[in-house]
Amino acid sequence: MLGFLFYIFAMMYYKPQQQKTTTVAEATRKMEHYCAYQERCHKDVDLKLASMHLIPEAKEKIILHLFEHNFLNEERFAKSFARGKFSIKKWGKQRILNALKSKNISQYNIKSAMAEIDSETYLTTFNTLAEKKFATLGDLTPQKKRQKMMYYLSYRGWESHLIYEKIQELLS
Repeated sequence: MLGFLFYIFAMMYYKPQQQKTTTVAEATRKMEHYCAYQERCHKDVDLKLASMHLIPEAKEKIILHLFEHNFLNEERFAKSFARGKFSIKKWGKQRILNALKSKNISQYNIKSAMAEIDSETYLTTFNTLAEKKFATLGDLTPQKKRQKMMYYLSYRGWESHLIYEKIQELLS
């Protein structure tokens, strides 16, 4: 009964918020700033424009403007994304690949982004990360260590053959 009264009270005083209308020029300026602040992909821009409640023709016009003035560049985004996730977050190629696919990046751009990661640096980073994690595991049984190492490194997107080889090396 109390819930029903609360509902009636809330409906009496509820005032729906009016959506603020945005002109194409304002939205274009906002999107230029949005893309200049950080590299964005087409999907991110679409989601941001959808939150502005624009008509489809206006969205297309804004996206075309962003492409023409080089605010939006999928290849540049993919390369920057791959370099950043690898060097800062220490993600492996599998996780980077899946993240780029989820952002609807083309296969060509994904290949060029993966080429940005130097294979020697990649293996060095993997070995450092694996050894650091192994040192934190302490007095666990070898089976538990293997399980935790496998989960940790595979979650970060490192290839399973690298993980198996490194675990064998560390446990022997």
